[in-house]
Amino acid sequence: MLFNSLNFAIFLPLVFIFYWFVVNKSLRSQNILLLLASYFFYACWDWRFLFLLIFSTALDYFSGIKIFESTNQNMRKFWFWLSISINLGFLGIFKYYNFFVESFVAGVANFGLQINPLTLDVLLPVGISFYTFHGLSYVIDIYKGRISAEKNIVDYSLFVSFFPLLVAGPIERATHLLPQIKQKRVFDYEKAVDGLRQILWGLFKKIVIADQCAQYVNTIFNDSAEQSGSTLLLGAIFFSFQIYGDFSGYSDIAIGAARLLGIDLLKNFAFPYFSRDIAEFWRRWHISLSTWFRDYLYIPLGGSKGNVWMKIRNTFIIFLVSGFWHGANWTFIVWGFLNALYIMPSIIFNTNRKNLDVVAQGKYLPSIKEVFQIVLTFSLTVFAWIFFRANNLEHAIDYISHMFSSSLFSMPTIAPVVLLVLILLFILIEWQGREEEFALAKLRVRWKSPLRYLFYYIIIVAIFVFSGEKQQFIYFQF
Repeated sequence: MLFNSLNFAIFLPLVFIFYWFVVNKSLRSQNILLLLASYFFYACWDWRFLFLLIFSTALDYFSGIKIFESTNQNMRKFWFWLSISINLGFLGIFKYYNFFVESFVAGVANFGLQINPLTLDVLLPVGISFYTFHGLSYVIDIYKGRISAEKNIVDYSLFVSFFPLLVAGPIERATHLLPQIKQKRVFDYEKAVDGLRQILWGLFKKIVIADQCAQYVNTIFNDSAEQSGSTLLLGAIFFSFQIYGDFSGYSDIAIGAARLLGIDLLKNFAFPYFSRDIAEFWRRWHISLSTWFRDYLYIPLGGSKGNVWMKIRNTFIIFLVSGFWHGANWTFIVWGFLNALYIMPSIIFNTNRKNLDVVAQGKYLPSIKEVFQIVLTFSLTVFAWIFFRANNLEHAIDYISHMFSSSLFSMPTIAPVVLLVLILLFILIEWQGREEEFALAKLRVRWKSPLRYLFYYIIIVAIFVFSGEKQQFIYFQF
């Protein structure tokens, strides 16, 4: 069930009505309703994988209790590693098995050996990377003594499978979401309206920006050998806005839908394309994943402690694992490697926490220096996105070599004026709201009612005008 579909437009209001007006007297009934709604939501993709989700949930639920209650350290380790191994095993089989097999075959072929291996022809369960990380963080936190085990199976199951975040995040923590699930929730009109506002902006990002960019991105990348360098550059820029509009749009819809139900999810994007360096970009892009890797991999490896070489090693590990998390393709690993290279100067010279504030905070315009920093950071990011979007390494290298040719300085053969104007307007709206949770968060304060509602109607009309064939969200494949 896509967030940008008619089915979801019917599903969410029905859940909202039953949640607040039918079962609102009982917290347990509300949680059971949300759990059943979440399982239905997931089953709409492929009901067979619902059993995998339930098994993973049950494994971590019982493992968490065993780890928490056991006084024998060996038994605690047994249940901990059992949960970790099975979860990562499922992720490895469904997502990475064919990649490792095919890479091994290609490697031994260089020595003249031919192997006909067994590969798996199975679909990747949607959201497996996300709900696996929910469970992993929960079990790790119990093992480390940070939290107690959850005894209520309904509440824990809802934590793992809450439908707004189930298939593409944000990646939640038990310390943040479970207390909200267990606490009585009271309808808050302002919070609900704010949720609707964020859903509206998320749909605009997805349908008007991301999906329109996707049409040209697909055309340019699928026929990159025949395109001019300037057109290829434009294609890379369009993809940068496609993936941002697509993924941050999903996150906005997820967070907004949760707010309608009285639940706050973790913020996942903080206007990353206004970053002044790569370190700031990664504090603002896919925040829930970046902080997950920081807390459960980077810090256990030693973090920023130790000498410079340890910092460099830990940083490269984090980015390479992050790239591999995104997909079983060498292009994602190179993408992670590039971002690790980008951030190296700030790690070596200890300037990675230089830009912690919002750019041009309290001002209408950035300084010349800030403009240069933003453009440079965005340019590096666009270049790395080419590897993320390319079909394989050969495609990425060919794309870049054609882009940096003499035709880079020619007029693009594909230059959709309407889309360029939409992107410009999108940037301006994001810029004016960059100090808030999302771009439209404070619109009710800054604009008077007639102008504000006119703006909402324009967004709604734009969504309907540009809505065509429903396109799946990019991060569903991860």
